[in-house]
Amino acid sequence: MPTAFLLMALLLAAAAASATAEAAGSLVVTHGCGMSCGGVVIPYPFGIGGGCFRKGFEIECVNNGRPVLAGTSIQVVHLSADPAESLVLLPVGWMCYNASNPSKAADFSYAETEMNKDGVYRISNTHNELVVLGCNTMAYTASGKTEGGGAAYPYAYYTGCMSYCNDSASARDGLCAGVGCCRVDIPPGLTGNYFEFHAYNHSTMMDYSPCDYAFLVDRNNYTFRRSDLLMDTNRTSPVWLDWAIRGDVLSCTQAAKTGQSACVSAHSDCVDSTNGPGYNCKCSKGYDGNAYLADGCTNIDECAHPVKYPCYGVCKDTQGSYQCTCHPGYESDDPRTEQCVPKFPLAAQISTGAIGGALVIAFTAFVIIIRKEKRKTKEFYEKNGGLTLEKAKVIKLFKKEELKPVLKISNLIGKGGFGEVYKGVVDDILVAVKKPISGNVLENKQFANKVIIQSQVIHKNIVRLIGCCLEVDTPMLVYEFISKGSLHDILHRVDNKEPLNLDVRLSIVAESAHGLAYMHSQAHTKILHGDVKPANILLDDSFVPKISDFGISRLIAIDKEHTANVIGDMTYMDPVYLQTGLLTEKSDVYSFGVVILEVISRKKATHSDNNSLVTSFLECHKEKKKATELFDKEIATTGNLELLDTLAGIAVGCLNLDVDQRPSMTDVVARLLTLNRSRMV
Repeated sequence: MPTAFLLMALLLAAAAASATAEAAGSLVVTHGCGMSCGGVVIPYPFGIGGGCFRKGFEIECVNNGRPVLAGTSIQVVHLSADPAESLVLLPVGWMCYNASNPSKAADFSYAETEMNKDGVYRISNTHNELVVLGCNTMAYTASGKTEGGGAAYPYAYYTGCMSYCNDSASARDGLCAGVGCCRVDIPPGLTGNYFEFHAYNHSTMMDYSPCDYAFLVDRNNYTFRRSDLLMDTNRTSPVWLDWAIRGDVLSCTQAAKTGQSACVSAHSDCVDSTNGPGYNCKCSKGYDGNAYLADGCTNIDECAHPVKYPCYGVCKDTQGSYQCTCHPGYESDDPRTEQCVPKFPLAAQISTGAIGGALVIAFTAFVIIIRKEKRKTKEFYEKNGGLTLEKAKVIKLFKKEELKPVLKISNLIGKGGFGEVYKGVVDDILVAVKKPISGNVLENKQFANKVIIQSQVIHKNIVRLIGCCLEVDTPMLVYEFISKGSLHDILHRVDNKEPLNLDVRLSIVAESAHGLAYMHSQAHTKILHGDVKPANILLDDSFVPKISDFGISRLIAIDKEHTANVIGDMTYMDPVYLQTGLLTEKSDVYSFGVVILEVISRKKATHSDNNSLVTSFLECHKEKKKATELFDKEIATTGNLELLDTLAGIAVGCLNLDVDQRPSMTDVVARLLTLNRSRMV
């Protein structure tokens, strides 16, 4: 059979198999299905490509690894099969006025987003809230037209709030109670992103509140700042979506009757949706995994997780559960909750009583020591901002006993002037615990404020802060663990040097730039890093870079320069900052330029009066010579010299001693994106 006909026959057979599976109510996930995109795990019923997803759950992977809901531009940040949730970025609604007619809106956007044509999603009313910003402002959102619309109005319900300001100083940072900012819970059943505004006269407030804003947002991921009254109308907001199996089958009862339930795992249960019609699938008690896949739910070995499944005796795993019994000669009413104690005879009990009496004094002394230790722990907790972080509810606050198993010498993976870093598992998650040197003033100063800022940073190219421990003299930070180590180690390792082709290096540079651009201009609060260098760019197993070490980052007012005493690596420090003490985002741009040179040359940039790496590239640029001899031979011999020269030119632009002539990180991202596209042509 000719090859073309054989290929056509295989395609027809695959299409027929897919159609048969879809008609049965579920799709067969093949080994060719992509399981992730841009660092986001894609669990079934979600999927990428034909035959990999259930109807309505398609995800598209665009722009070199950015997951979006199929048919939309809505970026997906997180997907979960259990709980049935997804975190996406949705646009902000706005209405703006101009000075010539401040009583009438000059331009507006409802931010209406088409994301629910198959009825899969509902806006989570348990995770999200509606926030309205502005002075003399009223805005509201409405349910979709699919459920419960009455005769008088086209929507099932409306919900919103009003915000008022007496003057430019009325609104206060951190308060969202009706002055400059108001917030309100949303009911279940909301099907889309849509906002409307009531126009009021803005003639007296055009300088500090020319626009009204409304957006849905994760209630734990937004803190109001007065500067938000002038925020970018193109801003997006993190919003949680509840999803369910809906369509024609709207409940577990109906699914059981039709015999087409999506809960295909042998050890799974069907649960009716709490937000709109439909149902979800969960693994049965004692099992874990994906209930939407055949054999997706597997037995949990409870004995391997004693913290979650306690046993004070002998643990034995069983299918769907576990047995807990006492050792021979011991007993307990319930060894899962109470210690097993010896079965003593009477004589032994009398002897034990006598010995116990002798231990009373020692026990009393022990209690006094324990109380003193608890009092000291409480003092540390309050000194380090524990009460503030409790109210903010932004990250997990670990007890020191939870981190104690990680802080062993065998788990030490890094040590320096800042302190020590340990690798370990906490709450079944692989983490890196940063333990600073005791008494480090830089770590303690405004610690709570710094933690709140870091918790608001959600980006795939920035290391995620999971939590912190405040019950010690100097707080410890718990970050996600990045497996491959730092870019500095990868570039300059002497033994077992890892090959790095040009595509990998270009990807590392471009995605690192994305992370810094997000910190400068897209985060809820502008953040300057102040110590950008290869040692603070970590890489995962796929060489995806993540910006790390916010120990010296600072909250900077928007459009304001800031003088700060930053402790950073002099090798990468902006000379203009060293002369003036004035730290801006252009200081990070300079440091990033040095990073680019290290990546393309694989040579160390060291601090001296005559920095050979930076000086050599600048001299080549000044004399309009190609820097062929400066490039790493691994990439310079592959016929990519023109691209490398362009990349070196971007770096030289970042190193311009005229701060105003340096590009912003957003400009650097755009130039790298253009360079990458030209390479793909």
